[in-house]
Amino acid sequence: MSRHAELAAAFGLLTRLPTGWIADPAERPDPARAVWAYPFAGLAVGAISGGVYWLTHVIGVPSFIAGVFALGSMVLATGAMHEDGAADTADGLGGGADRAGKLEIMRDSRIGTYGVIALILIFALRLSVIGTLADAALVAAALMATAALSRGAIVPLMHWLGPARADGLAVHVGQAGRNATAEAAAIAALTAFLLLPFATALAAILAAAIGAAIVGLLARSQLGGQTGDILGAACVAAECAALTAIVSITAPG
Repeated sequence: MSRHAELAAAFGLLTRLPTGWIADPAERPDPARAVWAYPFAGLAVGAISGGVYWLTHVIGVPSFIAGVFALGSMVLATGAMHEDGAADTADGLGGGADRAGKLEIMRDSRIGTYGVIALILIFALRLSVIGTLADAALVAAALMATAALSRGAIVPLMHWLGPARADGLAVHVGQAGRNATAEAAAIAALTAFLLLPFATALAAILAAAIGAAIVGLLARSQLGGQTGDILGAACVAAECAALTAIVSITAPG
């Protein structure tokens, strides 16, 4: 299978963006081989949200309101799949009494108290970072870099952690190989270095890795592996950690 088909597979899994222009839809690559392209899917989502922020901000829309439009476009581009995973993970890990109970709660499509609180905190942090940075070019760069980093950060979890259940997205995609994992990490890091000043990019990379690793460690200790919801939560945790690192370094005061 071609790299174009793997790129299309990554876009098809992680976004709602059209993929027919990337490769022939008839090509069906191994999902586990397509993980190297996850940072590119994230970069595309970040470019959309960053572009929306830049456009609305430069025409005079206040920063926080422009941020709402930017985050809305991000959710539309992904179908809120990562946020849904984060909410399910918060409900499961926070409310389940044992491994089976946690997995059952995470499978339930209904959102609970922990999930609602998690979503409020996630969007509050994102919007606060955008409003604090304010500069249109910097916000756009931060959104693109962190979107790429967060998608790249989940690939090592797919390499190191096996599926926590016998069905679901984690089983469908499979275990990420060593080479594809290294490629994803390299692409994500390079993207950050190209978009941000060196020290800021380095801090964002480390923060994203730590954020995803924390979720991975929780998943291993409480579930014995990862699920699609865990990967979504790790993606969001990596993104929020990276955004926090960026604003901590670049924001005045």
